[in-house]
Formats: sequence, C-alpha cells, structure tokens
Amino acid sequence: MSPANAAARRATVAILVLDSVVPFDLGVPLAVFGTAPFEGATAPYTVRVCATRRGPVSMAGAPPLLVSLGLGALASADTIIVPGIDDLDRPIPPRVCAALRAAYDRGARIASICTGAFVLAAAGLLDGRVATTHWRNAAALAERHPAVRVDPRVLYVDDGRLLTSAGVAAGIDLCLHLVRRDHGAAVANGVARRLVVAPQRAGGQAQFVEAPVPTDGGGLEPTRSWALQRLGAPLTLDALAAHARLSRRTFTRRFRAETGVSPLRWLVHQRVLVARHLLETTDEPVERIAARTGFGSALSLRLHFRGAMKT
Repeated sequence: MSPANAAARRATVAILVLDSVVPFDLGVPLAVFGTAPFEGATAPYTVRVCATRRGPVSMAGAPPLLVSLGLGALASADTIIVPGIDDLDRPIPPRVCAALRAAYDRGARIASICTGAFVLAAAGLLDGRVATTHWRNAAALAERHPAVRVDPRVLYVDDGRLLTSAGVAAGIDLCLHLVRRDHGAAVANGVARRLVVAPQRAGGQAQFVEAPVPTDGGGLEPTRSWALQRLGAPLTLDALAAHARLSRRTFTRRFRAETGVSPLRWLVHQRVLVARHLLETTDEPVERIAARTGFGSALSLRLHFRGAMKT
C-alpha cells in the first residue's frame, strides 16, 4: 500500500482511555498525531479521545480527565490507540473488549502503549500473536494470557493491524512508526524533529540498554559515525572493531551495551534507513540504491527491507 493510500485509511485516530490511564501514555499519541507536529502543512490526522462512557476518567497520579466521547467513537476510527493503565487488577469492561473486536473485524488498526497491551489481550486480539509491554509487566501479561507470545525484550511489535509497544518512551517510537507507515520516513522524521526526539529506533531494539550512549562523543560513537559515512562499503565486524582499536569480542560487548543491539544488526538498520529515504525521495533505480547503501543487489535490499519493516 502506498503512503497516500495508507493515509486515507488511517486519518481518524481514536485514543481509548480507561480508568487509571497513565498520563504520559495518553500524551504521546496526542503529541505525535496532533496538529502541532505538522506545522506548515495540513495535519493528516483527526484525533479523538474516547472512553467507556462520556464523563470523568481517573488518571494515575493526576486529576480526572473529562472525556466527551464514548465507545461509539471506535466505530468510525481508522486507527485506535490504547494507552497504558496503572491499575492492572481492574477488570476490563466486556463492552470495551467487544468494541475493540468489532473495530478490528471491520479493518481498523489497533495499537497499545505499555500496559495497554493488557486491554488488547483481554479482548482476545493478541491470542497466538507476539506482543510486548513494559518489561516489568511482561511476566504478568504472559501469566494472565498464556495464548499471547510475550516478548519483553523489544521496543514494539508490528503485527500488521495489531501493534504493541513497551513502556514510557517506547510509545513515541511506536507512534512515529505508524506515521512512517502512513506517510513515509520524511514526514515521520519531520514530526520527530518538531518533538525533539530520535527519528527512529527500530522495534527490535532492546528495552533496556546496559549503559547509556555517551553524549560527549565518547565510547564507540566515533566508530558509528565513521561507519555511517561508509555505508556503501563492505563493512565487516573486523573492520569496525579495528577502527575502535578493540578485539571483536570486546567491541561487540561494548557496542551492545551502548546501543542494545549487535554491531551488524545496527549496521543493517542504518542501511535500511538510508535506502528507504532514497526510495522515497529520489528516482534512482533500486540497483543503484542497493549499491549506495551496501546491500550489493536489489534482491538483498528487498530481503533486508522486508525484514526491517516487520519490526
């Protein structure tokens, strides 16, 4: 599906808030899909906040939120976002589950942020699928819903029309991923710039990174910058380790500690990002783009691109 066609289908975003909703998780889709990030252009999304019923909805650690729309808003939504909830012992109302199932059956795209995955799981939408949530709640999700294949390691999981994300900032990554799916990398990057966040973290990246990436140019950042300038070259693990003046083993360990992924996985991801940008913004043939980004052939580019789009 082209970005234009996808955008036409995903223009109305309904954010479903339940009692004990986490304010940050609610704020993320409001910020990403709202009008402010698309300054200078017509905002492609209409955002609606709805609840089980019209009226006040309790918020975790904050005053109640007054919501003017009920579950009927889900019936016409193209995309539904379910933010996290703080009280996981509160039963999910059966009519919420029924409304979510009906929305999915008619073709809506449904995504959860953090513990919002418990709501999707209660509706039976995640049965037999891979899903994620905040790593602290992953065991509880797996125990309560054994039919769900819970992966506590990743930032988000894209399973077509059902998406789940880890906690807190991972919701930003998921929402930017949706914008990228709908409108392409250039638009998503523009939204990220206006929100002053990273343009993309791959869904398969680890939730927990052992050591933060240095902000002063230290650590392995010089080697990553060196590699980004040579994506078209045949970069090997040995070459990367040699540039950092480390053994392969030490380099791999430190690289994973700083980024949460292996060096070669990081390299493929960077190449896919550049290739996607070139595919969307230039008329260069695929073979030429494959060569420029180090994939060697159009077939290799397509295989890696297809794999990256599943994360």
